[in-house]
Amino acid sequence: MEKYDYLIVGAGLFGAVFAERMTAAGKHCLVIDRRDHIAGNAYTYEQGGIVIHKYGPHIFHTDDEEVWAYVNRFARFNHFRYEPVANYKGELYNLPFNMNTFHQMWGVNTPAEALAKLEEQRGEVKGEPRDLEEQAISLVGRDIYEKLVKGYTQKQWGRPCNELPAFIIRRLPVRMRFDNNYFEHPYQGIPIGGYTKMIANMLEGVEVRLGIDYLANKAELDALAGKTVYTGPIDEYFGCRLGRLEYRSLRFETETLDTGNYQGVAGMNFTDAETPWTRIIEHKWFEFGAGDPNRTVITREYPKTWEPGDEPYYPINDEKNGALYAKYRALADKEENVIFGGRLGEYRYYDMDQVIRAALDAVKASTA
Repeated sequence: MEKYDYLIVGAGLFGAVFAERMTAAGKHCLVIDRRDHIAGNAYTYEQGGIVIHKYGPHIFHTDDEEVWAYVNRFARFNHFRYEPVANYKGELYNLPFNMNTFHQMWGVNTPAEALAKLEEQRGEVKGEPRDLEEQAISLVGRDIYEKLVKGYTQKQWGRPCNELPAFIIRRLPVRMRFDNNYFEHPYQGIPIGGYTKMIANMLEGVEVRLGIDYLANKAELDALAGKTVYTGPIDEYFGCRLGRLEYRSLRFETETLDTGNYQGVAGMNFTDAETPWTRIIEHKWFEFGAGDPNRTVITREYPKTWEPGDEPYYPINDEKNGALYAKYRALADKEENVIFGGRLGEYRYYDMDQVIRAALDAVKASTA
């Protein structure tokens, strides 16, 4: 017998926003998640006064005023700006590529000098770039490609750059000004106290059950509600009957160190091919050094090939997987009373503000 208007599979951002909006509209929602916590990959927890981003750093940034107003109902945001540093065999460069980077790379001091150097090196690629390597060189030149793009990208994707499609980096940010702010959106920050607290506020008054495997109990759970919102992997919903969609995954190593300041920045990218991790996150700098002044917590992030049982992080949006997703999307469109949403449900890379926008739009479409 139906007890709920909506069964929402996944207590991450999409599911939490959908549940909050529908509950506010008078609907009865049940949110379930197979993990033992809410907030999905945005999950944070506190250790020694330091908020830890368990599944990698999440920096909220948007130019969507409605989304910004919405999240500020559930959290107060700090003024954090992401200004990562690239470490190439001990050489340090500011990111994204800007006048600081060009000065560090070439010793140039003016935008005209930097642009002349870029144009000189971009000319190496003739015609339409055939792969990611040529695409990168056509955008930022050979020097920046070799030191700051090549090794990092090959670690990230597990393949040489000349075997990756050019469209993966259709554009790289190149700024002819001294500006290390990674994101150019007008609204940026991190919720004070962490994302778990923000999403818990969204889910206040909503029934949430954790440690529930939806696909293992699908018929029983579906019977509880008139409609289902599914935010898990779309291929798994259909039993992978057409084949598995591919992802890249991540492995994290987190440790507490007896020092108050390990690297002096929230994110440091290691761009050489020899260092096995892609970046080190020092969590206390997301909140400007809050917590124990004599200790810090760092996380090394290692990309890895996704295998069944791993957490899927990044869809591999190549031609093969795009064609397979289209087939699953066609099956999904035939599912009555099921809404597919989020990164995994739609097999696409979403920033957090895009997930929230998609959830708000799904609510509007469902109540129209």
